[in-house]
Order: sequence, then structure tokens, then C-alpha cells
Amino acid sequence: MFIQTEATPNPSTLKFLPGKVVLESGTAEFRDETEARAASPLAARLFGVPGVKGVFLGYDFITVTKDDADWQHMKPAILGNIMEHFMSGQPVVASGALGASDDPEEGEFFEAGDETIVATIKELLDTRVRPAVAQDGGDITFKGFRDGVVYLNMKGACSGCPSSTATLKHGVQNLLRHFVPEVQEVEAVM
Repeated sequence: MFIQTEATPNPSTLKFLPGKVVLESGTAEFRDETEARAASPLAARLFGVPGVKGVFLGYDFITVTKDDADWQHMKPAILGNIMEHFMSGQPVVASGALGASDDPEEGEFFEAGDETIVATIKELLDTRVRPAVAQDGGDITFKGFRDGVVYLNMKGACSGCPSSTATLKHGVQNLLRHFVPEVQEVEAVM
């Protein structure tokens, strides 16, 4: 098994490409070992590497976020753990672990009557923004729309990335304002 790595715009995050499907649908983000242990054998294994502080799983990639540790020391252990996991035959995510609580629409908010605007915003995010962000090892999902402000959740390499503000304000905000005149601003939420 050959696993490729790619740098991301976030210097604290590396993207690992195992050459196979990681998650059939959706994404999963783990911010600590306890959360990972309950849901993903792969993420739990990666949290066993000293310095790992976040794991994000996409369709065909894994992004790992580190604390102040050095990639030079962490990367071989991460690659080994990914390889061991896929060779073990264990599932990436435990059966039923990413249930209703990971429903992308859970916790969304917007005013009655804004359904058409929200549908357009979501379509633009899904077709134009998310594929580009996935290339950098992250994801951006819709959280809400109120008083002209679109609230987005940034995950994976996007979370805490130094260039995420520029991506949001200059990229996503300009795109949404162009196609949806009701959008005045875009804000990141956790």
C-alpha cells in the first residue's frame, strides 16, 4: 500500500491519501482521542501518535492536525498507523457511530420564508466551494442564515488555518454575494 501525502494551506495539517475510499459518504471530524475512540478505530489509532490533536476523514483522504510537534517525527508513525489500519480489515468508522448526531442539517437555523435562499446557498457550497476545499483536506458546511449573514462550519484543514479568513471573506463571501443578493456577509462558527 502506497500512501501519498500533500501539504495543505494550514501548516499544522497534512493530508494523507491512502489510494482507497476512506468514507463512502459525508465526512467525520475528531478533535480528541475520547471522541475518536467512541466512533472510529482509525482515528483512535492516529490519536495514539504523540502530537496529533485532530483527525478529519473525507471520501478518499485523511487529514491530521498536529500541535507544536514536528512533522518529520510524526509522519512515519502516522503513515504506519494508516497502513496497519487498512491491512487489519477493521472499519474506518464503527457501525452506527456516525448516526443522527452527525446529520448535516441538525442544528441549522434560518427564518421561515428563507428556504429558497438557503437552498441556493447550499447548492453553491456543494457544487463550487466544498470540492475545492476538499482538495486542501477540509470541508465547509452550512450552519445557518440570519439577517443577511451566512454561518459556516469549517472542518479539517480549514479549521484553524491561517488562510481560512481569506477563503471565507474573499472567496466564499464574494461567490455567495454574487449569486445570492440577500447575502451580505459570511462568518465561521464552531
